[in-house]
Amino acid sequence: MSWKDKIGGLGARTGIIRDNYRICPGLYALGQPDQDSPVLVTCNYKLTFDILRKQLGGGSFWILVVETYGINVWCAAGKKSFNTQEVARQVHKSLLDKIVKHRTLIIPQLAAPSVAAHKLKKMCGFKGVFGPLRIEDLPEFINKGMQAGPGMREVVFPLNQRLEVALVEVYGARKFLFWAFVVCLILAALGPGGFSFSGVLLSGLSAFTVVMIGFLTGTFIVPALLPWIPFRSFAAKGIAAGMSVGAILTLVLAGSLAEGFAAMAGSAAFASWFAMHYTGSTPFTSLSGVDQEMRLFMPVQGVMLGLAVLAWMGEAWFRLIVG
Repeated sequence: MSWKDKIGGLGARTGIIRDNYRICPGLYALGQPDQDSPVLVTCNYKLTFDILRKQLGGGSFWILVVETYGINVWCAAGKKSFNTQEVARQVHKSLLDKIVKHRTLIIPQLAAPSVAAHKLKKMCGFKGVFGPLRIEDLPEFINKGMQAGPGMREVVFPLNQRLEVALVEVYGARKFLFWAFVVCLILAALGPGGFSFSGVLLSGLSAFTVVMIGFLTGTFIVPALLPWIPFRSFAAKGIAAGMSVGAILTLVLAGSLAEGFAAMAGSAAFASWFAMHYTGSTPFTSLSGVDQEMRLFMPVQGVMLGLAVLAWMGEAWFRLIVG
C-alpha cells in the first residue's frame, strides 16, 4: 500500500473522491500466484480492492475484478451490476482457464443477491463458492478448505464500522451547511439580529449552531448510539436524539422559553433529517422501507423546522413591537 493508496482511501471514506475511485476490471496478481492459487472475485471500487489486497498481504492469490462502475460489492449487487453475466465475462476476457488449473471462484457473500453461483459453471466453466462475509476471515476460510466457520456468515455492525461510514456525510453535507448558514444570516437580518451587523452575525451564528448540533447529532451520535436509541426508524431516532441534545443546548445557551423551544425543535428536525440519510449505510434497511420512512417523516421535519423559525423570529418581532 503506497501513500497514494492511503490518501485515496481516506478521500473515499470521507466522500471526497467516492464517486470516481475505481480500478480497471481484469485479473490481478497478488504476491506470486501460480496455477493452483485461489481466485477471488471483487468489485472495481478501489477502496474495496485495496482492503482486500491489504488483508491478504503475504499470500499469493489471483484477484478477478469485475466492472461495477466504482460501486462496492453490496451496492453493486443491489444495482445488478455485480452479476453472474459480468463475472463470467471477466473470466472469459482474462483467459482465466489458461492461467489456473482449478475451476473455482471465491465470490463475496454480499454479492449473493445478483450472482447465481450454480449458473457460473455453465456460463464460464468455473463454479462459484461464496466466501465469508468479512474480508478478514478470508485467510481462515481458505485454509479450512473453503468452509465457513462459526460467525463467518453473520452480519454485524459494530461501533467502529458505524462511525466509519458516517464520515461520508461530512463531505456530502458541505453545500447544505453552507446554504443553511446563508439562510440563518438572512433570517437574522429580518429581526432576531436587531438590524445591526454585529447583531445579525451573532444571531445568525447562534441559529447555525442549532443546525450544526442537529447535523452532528444525526451524523455521529445516532450511529454511535444506534442500538440503544428507541424506535425502529432512523428519522424517529434522530428526533429523539436531537431533542435530547437540544435540551442540553437550551439549558446552556437559550435566553428565553421561545429560544429554548426553537433550539430543541430545530436540532430535532435537522438531526432527524441527517439520521434518515444514514439508512443507506446500514446492513438492515431496504429501498421500500426508506421510501416509506421519508414520506412519513419529511413533513414532520418540515413542521418542526417551521415552528422553530416562527418561535425564534416571532419572539424578536414581539420584543420589537412591544418595545
